[in-house]
Amino acid sequence: VPRKVNNVYWMRRGESLVAMTEDMLQRIFNEAVPDFSATVCGQATFDDLSVDAIEEFRKRWEQKSGNSILKLSTQWQLLHDAELIHKNGITYAALILFGKRILLGKLLSQAEVVFEYHSNKTAGPANQRVEFCEGFFLYYDKLWELINLRNNLQHFQDGLFMRDIPTFSERTIREAVLNAVSHRDYQHPGSVFIRQYEDHIRIESPGGFPPGITPENILDRQLPRNRRIAETLSKCGLVERSGQGANRMFEESITQGKDAPDFADSDPYVVILSLDGKVHNIDFIKFLETISRQRNRLFSSSELVALNLIQKDIILPEHIQPVLTLLKEEGIIESTGRKKFILNRNFYTIARQKGVYTRRKGLDRETNCQLLLKHIRENAETGSKLNELMQVLPALTMRQVQGLLKRLEKQSKIGKKGKTNAALWFPFVAESPKSGCNLV
Repeated sequence: VPRKVNNVYWMRRGESLVAMTEDMLQRIFNEAVPDFSATVCGQATFDDLSVDAIEEFRKRWEQKSGNSILKLSTQWQLLHDAELIHKNGITYAALILFGKRILLGKLLSQAEVVFEYHSNKTAGPANQRVEFCEGFFLYYDKLWELINLRNNLQHFQDGLFMRDIPTFSERTIREAVLNAVSHRDYQHPGSVFIRQYEDHIRIESPGGFPPGITPENILDRQLPRNRRIAETLSKCGLVERSGQGANRMFEESITQGKDAPDFADSDPYVVILSLDGKVHNIDFIKFLETISRQRNRLFSSSELVALNLIQKDIILPEHIQPVLTLLKEEGIIESTGRKKFILNRNFYTIARQKGVYTRRKGLDRETNCQLLLKHIRENAETGSKLNELMQVLPALTMRQVQGLLKRLEKQSKIGKKGKTNAALWFPFVAESPKSGCNLV
């Protein structure tokens, strides 16, 4: 809890006291704020809710639960059982999910979702703009229908068959929209914007990430900002209570050969999600399918993220390192250096790049051996210590360098004097065909 002294909220930085920034204060206050969606809007009445939206909710809840008794409940009782209304009045969650247009425009205009279609990436007005300022259950399907109007199929040859992959996956888009509605900050005056382009979609959700959630841990941690809304959407099967929406988006995108969802443009005031619709590598899709079929296993979200980064030869962030151990043990990835990996031979076979695999996996070892041998020969008079040789190949671990030295030793190219890591390595020289090899 921040404490104010002399009209300033203080925090410790090292040995000094400094004033808290506005961003930090806002994050702290947000942690203590109760669920806004569960609070009552004193100006709203039951008549301000849409009958059609409530019936859509009833249908989905009955279908998810299998409880036919829900058909017999009055609309008031249905929402009461869902904890969306009670004796004190109508909750903001009920307004956001079932509210009529006039009411939302008057009491909570920022609850709108704005859809825009842009035919190109240049700045300028949208080619189409639709504003949804009504209960979520009234426009949820309409929004997908708008996006799907310009949803091109991408065609790929797979053996004798042609495969079609949509630019925008319905499952991914619906999850992204549900996340925006469930987790945005409704006390922030901004609206949710969904901007569709030819091959990607950008979703802007006001309020920044909930406390403790970052782009790096979004697959592992969940904290619904509007719990009552999330619980309601869970009742009718639109979202999982376990908060797996982000996981679904990542899994769907990567298994379709697309870039992973990107939150890089987000800041403390807005969450920005970019969804790339282009299929970049059909061979990677086949690789994932082959491994899954051969080993009868499914990949987790984190494993898919790691494999996607490896196939793109992107430096792996620290938070993904724990996943690599299991993938390496199963032989799905192979190490080529310190914290460097490639996909196993299957991928390069599918991609018709067996030579690339040999170069990246096999010739790299020979190249490293030659670099070590060159250094040892150039320092033949004094000998070479292990720590020097590790400087020659800084990307490799000590064990990997020692493995290369043993390889050269077995080939009678080098030998060592002494024991442990303090030993000195020297090149072998041949004195005569009969005398064999000796250390320099």
